[in-house]
Amino acid sequence: MSKDYLLQVQKSLAERFDGETGEFRGDPRLIVTPVQIAEVAKALREEFGFEYLSDITGVDYWPQDDPRFHVVYQFSSLKNNCRLEVRVPVAGDEPSVPTISHVYWSANWPERELHDMFGVHVEGHPDLRRILMPHDWQGHPLRKDYPLGYEEVQFSFNFDEIAQRKPHPKE
Repeated sequence: MSKDYLLQVQKSLAERFDGETGEFRGDPRLIVTPVQIAEVAKALREEFGFEYLSDITGVDYWPQDDPRFHVVYQFSSLKNNCRLEVRVPVAGDEPSVPTISHVYWSANWPERELHDMFGVHVEGHPDLRRILMPHDWQGHPLRKDYPLGYEEVQFSFNFDEIAQRKPHPKE
């Protein structure tokens, strides 16, 4: 029942919101525009019984710029034992999506994490500030263009060489 129900929900939402349907490894997904995500979330909760938002995350497709990011929402219906992935493509310059925290309160912290790690602005969020990184941190660590720190791994064969270059705390 859950697979048929899920496909029915996917088809209904795609028609109503002019969304794009697809699937990955047998799991249906829906792609909608940023301005539609709040209404899609509301319909999923109130009309289709998806009472649980299990996750919000991002995907960075850099160097591709339009869309550079996909904001990925995972909605779950415990009653119908199914999950629907909804993706929102966002351009690379000034990425932004509206909040859905007024529909699903559990969106509050994942939206903050999305902003902190990917730099996607969440419009209308009640408390949009960094959640994982220090407040004065520069950049967004999960972006593919974020500079990586590098420290060579220390093994038995290169122990002395690395120990000379490695900073040690002063006592």
